[in-house]
Amino acid sequence: MVQSIKTFLMFEGNAEAAMNFYVSLFGDAAVTQVRRYGAGEAGPEGSVYQAHFTIKGQPFMCIDSPARHGFTFTPSMSLFVDCDDAAEVDRLFAGLSDGGQVMMPLDAYPFSPRFAWVADKFGVSWQLHLPPG
Repeated sequence: MVQSIKTFLMFEGNAEAAMNFYVSLFGDAAVTQVRRYGAGEAGPEGSVYQAHFTIKGQPFMCIDSPARHGFTFTPSMSLFVDCDDAAEVDRLFAGLSDGGQVMMPLDAYPFSPRFAWVADKFGVSWQLHLPPG
């Protein structure tokens, strides 16, 4: 078995909506596998037991946890996206900030000509970065 590392996102009922939202925002993204809870299993029937998707070649997993937790996503861990151009930063910012929270406004910074940091409507933290040059 080849070792791999994936970003794992745990939701409490909206994993599929989040996954489909992310896949719709990125040009090179796809849902690759979805397994749902069946009747009599731990989670609500039809919710996401485990799903796999890719964004820009990076693998992700997500689930709908049947257990309620006293925690959620935090900005201390974020997804850092190197964008191809300013238009991509702007487009992703518009989509990810809609219904979310802007932590660093879309602007030029000493480390990037176009950058923003947002938590999306699902609470996942994203840093959108246009590399200098």
